[in-house]
Amino acid sequence: MISPNEEGEGAQPLSGSAPAGDSRAAPLGEATGDARLARLQEPQKEVPKVTGHPALIIVIDDVGYSIDELRPFLKLPFPITFAVLPQLVHSTDSALAIRDAGKELILHQPMEALGGNDPGPHAVYLSMDEAAIEKTVAENIDSLPYPPVGMNNHMGSAVTRDERAMRPILKLVKERGMYYLDSLTAPGTATVQLCKELGTSYMERNVFLDNNTDRESILAAIDEGKRIARKNSAAVMIGHVWSSNLAATLMEIYPELVEEGYSLSTIREYMQMQAEENSGHADSGN
Repeated sequence: MISPNEEGEGAQPLSGSAPAGDSRAAPLGEATGDARLARLQEPQKEVPKVTGHPALIIVIDDVGYSIDELRPFLKLPFPITFAVLPQLVHSTDSALAIRDAGKELILHQPMEALGGNDPGPHAVYLSMDEAAIEKTVAENIDSLPYPPVGMNNHMGSAVTRDERAMRPILKLVKERGMYYLDSLTAPGTATVQLCKELGTSYMERNVFLDNNTDRESILAAIDEGKRIARKNSAAVMIGHVWSSNLAATLMEIYPELVEEGYSLSTIREYMQMQAEENSGHADSGN
C-alpha cells in the first residue's frame, strides 16, 4: 500500500461482518450511496476501528481486448487491480504485463445480464447447471498464465442475483484462495449472504469512475470515492481500460490524493492489512 507521510483523517471501520449489445460497455451501475459500503469478510464478530489512512482501491475492468489500452494504466505509480476477461486474444499477454508491472490480477468473469446484453465469450448463464457453471469458471481461472488473486463479475446483473448460480462460483473462489469483488451492476445481489455462509472473502464496488468518460465526471466520481473512504475507511472504485481520459486523470490527481492523506491499495493488500489489524486487536484483548 502506498501511504502519505502526513497523518490522515481517522477512518471508520467497515460495515460488513462476513469473512467480497457491446460486452465492453460500461455497466450502468446504480448509485449506491452510503447504503452500499466497502465490505470485508472477517471471522471476528466485531470489526475494530481502522486507524490508518483512508484507502482508495482502484480496479480497472475489461482488460484483454487490447494491450495498447492497458499500457497507460500500467505506468500509474501506485497499487492498482486489473480485471482481465478470460481467453481473449490479449488476455495472456495482458496478465503477464500486469505481473511485470507489479500490479494485482483478478479474473473478470463474464455473466449473463438482465435485458439480454451479450456478456461476451466464456460467460456464466442462468440456463447452466451448477456443474457447468463451476467448470466454466474453473477453466477461465486456469486459462490465465498464473493464478489470479480474486474475481469480479463482468455484467452479471441476472446471475449475481441468483443464489443457485452464484453458489458454485463463490465456493470455487473460496477453494482457490481468492476473493470476490461484487461489481454491483444491479442491486439485490446474493453475494453478501452466500459469502457469509461459505466463508468467502469479498468486497463491494462503491463507485464507477467512468459512467461518463469526460475528465470532469471522472474527477467528480473520485471525489465521491474520497468521501466514502473518509467515512468508512475504504472505497472501491471501478473504471475501464478503454476509458480514454481515465489513466491520464489518475496520473494527474495522484500527488494530490497522497497530499490529502489517502493511501492507494489493491484489494488483496487492503484485506491483509485488515486481517493484521484485527489480529492485533484480538491479541490486545480489546
